[in-house]
Amino acid sequence: MAGLEPLYAWARPAISRPQDARVCGIPWELIRHGYRCLGTGDQPGPDERKSELLPAGWEANKEVYTLRYKSTDDAHELLLKAIMVEDSMILNVMDRSSQKVADVTLAVADYINSEHLDDFHKVYKNTEELRTRITSGIITPLGAPAGKARKEPESKEDVHWDENPLRLPPRQPMGTRAPSRPSPLSPFAVGGEDLDPFGGRSGGMIVDPLHSGIPHPGIDPSSGIPGRLPPGAVPPGARFDPFGPLGVGRSGPDPDHLPPPGYDDMFM
Repeated sequence: MAGLEPLYAWARPAISRPQDARVCGIPWELIRHGYRCLGTGDQPGPDERKSELLPAGWEANKEVYTLRYKSTDDAHELLLKAIMVEDSMILNVMDRSSQKVADVTLAVADYINSEHLDDFHKVYKNTEELRTRITSGIITPLGAPAGKARKEPESKEDVHWDENPLRLPPRQPMGTRAPSRPSPLSPFAVGGEDLDPFGGRSGGMIVDPLHSGIPHPGIDPSSGIPGRLPPGAVPPGARFDPFGPLGVGRSGPDPDHLPPPGYDDMFM
């Protein structure tokens, strides 16, 4: 709760009860959301000015604390009343411009250590919970002023890499899997191989009806091809260009099915 410590040190001589410490902390939440204190009481007094400090005599009535606040853009004026009911404090806030009313009930002992009124670092507890309740129960229903004050700076960790075109994205950590490549069976994979300078993808511009990018059992011509070659017709390990119409077991189209330019020139 940055900023509350100097306010508490300034108001410390007037703090004699736990509810005084609680009232001192609640207005600071209004200040964080763009409000400034005008004074005490229901009606304005002479020479009032917006201030982050509490006005003189703010703690005079220990049963009902009445404070008036105004937003920095002058769009909202709040009348805050902190009413003590046994060990609880009822915060009732009315926006005079819109006539909207919001209220929150707090158990003082849940947020104040009454034994440590002299020590700012020990007097407050459960501060995050209190801030959440004030924001959801009062600030949000009444509407925060335009140009909220004390806006927290954006963390550098929240800036995305793609927001800065001059920075390189982080490299892929070691041990992680590379992004999966599109399946060669996908109809949208056509042309993918032409974009890969390393030739690690399938799906070039050549139409491949047999999907040669998928492993298929190879042909062993040395064992013979029924109806085409007898066993032993091709020596083991020799280069063999398949011939004949496409059939079952072929790994892909004939690699020579696209003739080179000038193929019909007899001098080539």
